[in-house]
Amino acid sequence: MMDTNRIVAQMGNAGMIPVFSHASIDASKRVLDASYEAGVRVFEFTNRTAEASEVFQALKQHAEQYPDLLLGIGTILTAADAEKFHLMGADFIVSPALVSEVASYCNFNQVFWIPGCATVTEVFQGKSLGATLVKAFPGNLLGPGFIKAVLSVIPDIKLMPTGGVEPTQENLAAWFDAGVHCVGMGSQLINPQWIMDNDMVSLQASIRNALTIIQEVSK
Repeated sequence: MMDTNRIVAQMGNAGMIPVFSHASIDASKRVLDASYEAGVRVFEFTNRTAEASEVFQALKQHAEQYPDLLLGIGTILTAADAEKFHLMGADFIVSPALVSEVASYCNFNQVFWIPGCATVTEVFQGKSLGATLVKAFPGNLLGPGFIKAVLSVIPDIKLMPTGGVEPTQENLAAWFDAGVHCVGMGSQLINPQWIMDNDMVSLQASIRNALTIIQEVSK
């Protein structure tokens, strides 16, 4: 059973959710370990490869050593996939779009879900379907101005831009000044070359730097 308030609070305290996908179980475990050591407490693995369910299942078991870590699954577009990953123990489910069948499954089974929305209408519909946190996607096309506009008319929704969010002082300050609850970051945070080179030192430095900036700009 989900504890909505706890999950929302943990995402807000984290400030940032790494968004990651890889076909290798070993590489994914290394990234998860490095992220946790760098301070990450909410992590989203995405359903973007044929191996995603196998990798996620292995990651979920691996993450049992981190009892304070929330591990969710992203890029969920069907109720069938929502069910599959829920049964594997996903702490939350994220979609790149507002998918009513995913909303229905998650609401019925008390799974925390985050729909992807790109208009005020979609955000309102997501809220009407029970979402307390909405993914503003794609963030790089919407921009901080979209966040301000949505919050001016739906002030009680929480927003998480994902897609094109950059781990820089200027970019993160713009998002948090606009009122985001947290941000999702993928390749801007986790350089694919670091994964290929097994360079977890650079990955950790990137994450620590982003978390430090977020602590500063979100005050």
